[in-house]
Amino acid sequence: MTSTEATSGSGGAAKLSVPTLTALVVGSMVGAGVFSLPRRFAQETGVTGALIAWAIAGAGMLMLAFVFQTLAVRRPDLDAGVYAYAKAGFGEYPGFFSAFGYWASACVGNATYWVLIMSTIGAIAPALGDGDTVLAVALSSVGLWAFFLLIRRGVKEAAAINRIVTAAKIVPILFFVVLALFYLDPKVFADNVAGADYAGSLFDQVRGTMLATVFVFLGVEGASVYSRHAKRREDVGRATVLGFLSVFAVFASVTIVSYGIMPMGEIAELRQPSMAGVLEDAVGTWGEVFISVGLIVSVLGAYLAWTLMAAEVLFVAAKDDDMPRFLGRATAEDVPTAALLMSTVLTQVVLIVTLFSDDAFDFALNMTSALSLIPFLLAAAFAVRIAIAPGSRSRSGAGPGAGAGSGSGGGAGSGAATGAGERGDGRNTRDLVVSILATVYTAFLLYAAGMKYVLVSFIVYAPATILFVMARREQGRRWFSRPELALLAVSIAGAVAGITALAAGWISL
Repeated sequence: MTSTEATSGSGGAAKLSVPTLTALVVGSMVGAGVFSLPRRFAQETGVTGALIAWAIAGAGMLMLAFVFQTLAVRRPDLDAGVYAYAKAGFGEYPGFFSAFGYWASACVGNATYWVLIMSTIGAIAPALGDGDTVLAVALSSVGLWAFFLLIRRGVKEAAAINRIVTAAKIVPILFFVVLALFYLDPKVFADNVAGADYAGSLFDQVRGTMLATVFVFLGVEGASVYSRHAKRREDVGRATVLGFLSVFAVFASVTIVSYGIMPMGEIAELRQPSMAGVLEDAVGTWGEVFISVGLIVSVLGAYLAWTLMAAEVLFVAAKDDDMPRFLGRATAEDVPTAALLMSTVLTQVVLIVTLFSDDAFDFALNMTSALSLIPFLLAAAFAVRIAIAPGSRSRSGAGPGAGAGSGSGGGAGSGAATGAGERGDGRNTRDLVVSILATVYTAFLLYAAGMKYVLVSFIVYAPATILFVMARREQGRRWFSRPELALLAVSIAGAVAGITALAAGWISL
């Protein structure tokens, strides 16, 4: 089976080209995060720490991009990327957690988009506050369900809209960088090099920025998630790397040039979107308006891409019998309606929760990043396994059975072994080094996230097991194996610890 055929299992699925897949990656990464970078970094570190943080984040996320590129070619039988890799590498229950965590991360992230839009408009409409007032949540809810109706019209149409929006939203960000360079004050920049008095050690400063960098780079796996819609499997890897390289320099530039406009203590006090406040300080009110309009376009485009990806993960997981069957229903236009509805409902719930948060945007941003780390870690660890034993993995055309090591994949497996031998040990070593670095990086991010977000993540993960049990019951299978019971016990213990910590006031939203 060819790579094109591998993506046609959904009947009328739209076939996406490299530019469109790349636009999905860029559209997913360039959203709310980039407009919040100046304040997020200024709250933690100065120029030196920012440069180190971006070097670590850029290298780490590039390794992850290479991991997704490699896995797309080595395992073309696996659709929906992050989720499928976790399942193939570590079993059904970890795969389920990866699917649910990635999906929940996308839904929480979508809530941050509406919060930031309302916060932006709140600069001229005080009733909206920082995007977390009752009126702000009500208006956000209207937009939320309007997008639900739009996306129901079809994946191909929504993807085409995203491609146009992606091109439109890059312009104000690049314009900000150019203007900031023109107005950059060398003395202000020099004063911000070492950081402010409130910053801790350099290690703590860098650690404090890590979740912010994760948030802005979420979406690097976007083409992998949409692999079943690609014209060719190789296009997934190309789009992943192209998308990442296209935005990395922009993200780092937005952060660094801001230090040349205002003292970092003042940047740290700006309301979000802080990029608008920085440009206003440089050029006046029109700069804030310009960035605010660009933000709304950018965020709506990112919201569209993330909603598509969230529904896609649930849909494919249901098709693989890892989610209840109702989530695997799709319309004639290939829209997973039930999965889309469930994604919209969770985003609605998160919007309501923001009414009770001390800092709705920052908490949702960090929560989004924390929830995504376990799926990323499992995908990177799966790549390590493949790099250690490449001969056992199919590089092209493996059927679905290959993921489980079925006998039907014997011929493909032999071809893969031959291909691996022809590539030589150099390629295998390169893949192993890249996947190990990606694994170490994501493990460090879990540490950097801190216990607060790990515990709250468990509160989200543990109840989700109900969906796993529903899927097993539909298949007439035993609910849990012994190893799965151990994992369930860990997740429940973590959830209990998290709830206790919230109730006792040890951690807060």
